[in-house]
Amino acid sequence: MQVKSSNRYRTLPKLNDVVRKKKVKPKLIAVIDEDNCTGCQVCVPFCPVDCIEPNPIDKYSIPIPPVQVRWNECIGCEACAKACTDLTWDAIRMIKTPEFEDHYKILID
Repeated sequence: MQVKSSNRYRTLPKLNDVVRKKKVKPKLIAVIDEDNCTGCQVCVPFCPVDCIEPNPIDKYSIPIPPVQVRWNECIGCEACAKACTDLTWDAIRMIKTPEFEDHYKILID
């Protein structure tokens, strides 16, 4: 019996070999919905600037803490959100930069 190849992964972005830096202020910023994030870290390898990391284990009283985005390094590419939505729990929201800045009272460079 021959198994057909799955098209499940065709919409995912390709993994990058080289970590890049932010060149301009992004239009969107990735924000983790910590209530939905399982800490699986499936999004981490898809980030082209490597700005997603696990939260410190002592910050939460659960075995696997959710991930966090270093917002000052995020380029708004949406690769993490796409990977999370397609492969896990849809725990990453892309927020327009002006809304992010207004809500969190943080200016993005």
